[in-house]
Amino acid sequence: MIGIIVPAHNEEDFLDDCIKSLIAASAHEELAGEPVEILIMLDDCTDDSVSVARSHGVLTHLCEYRNVGMTRAAGARLMLERGARWLAFTDADSVVPYAWLAEQMNLKADAVCGIVQVSDWSEHTEQVRLRYDALYRPVEDHRHIHGANLGVCAKAYQRAGGFKSLPAHEDVHLVEDLQRIGARIAWTARNSVVTSARKNYRCKEGFGDYLNSLAAPSLMS
Repeated sequence: MIGIIVPAHNEEDFLDDCIKSLIAASAHEELAGEPVEILIMLDDCTDDSVSVARSHGVLTHLCEYRNVGMTRAAGARLMLERGARWLAFTDADSVVPYAWLAEQMNLKADAVCGIVQVSDWSEHTEQVRLRYDALYRPVEDHRHIHGANLGVCAKAYQRAGGFKSLPAHEDVHLVEDLQRIGARIAWTARNSVVTSARKNYRCKEGFGDYLNSLAAPSLMS
């Protein structure tokens, strides 16, 4: 079984599209009918995220960590207990492509680090978009790490010690631990995930903070 884990904190505006894309990716013909289970980790939600998730019939788990590292780790534990051989991670404000899981499995790696793209830059200036495009490398063998586009086999995940209980950069630390144990990591640009560039982001020091940093005057001069 393949397990998908999605942390969500007050994501009613994005969660519907996210889950629809995951359900579609789970049915890809190259998966040859292997079961895929989707788990939405509803972390201290006070909006309608719970109803949105449950309307799709996916697995849900209520928690109150308000810590993305803890939330991802708890979700991984639940999926491992259910027998998952592969763990795939994305974010609730993201939409995965149809071949997302199929590409991860076809690479035959211990872990897969994919890239992200932004489709709506309306909350940022043109200078931020240009600066982002100048610094980002959407190519094969890149070295970008995104919790919104990450997959890892269960055995490698456990050997590496899993996600640390960090409020940010938990994905980077996991990949560093995977490298430390000699895991085979595929750095692919073939399965790009569309993610949000909103300014009202949920995770401090995450993708949203990075985009805001690109607007600093010292970077624009």
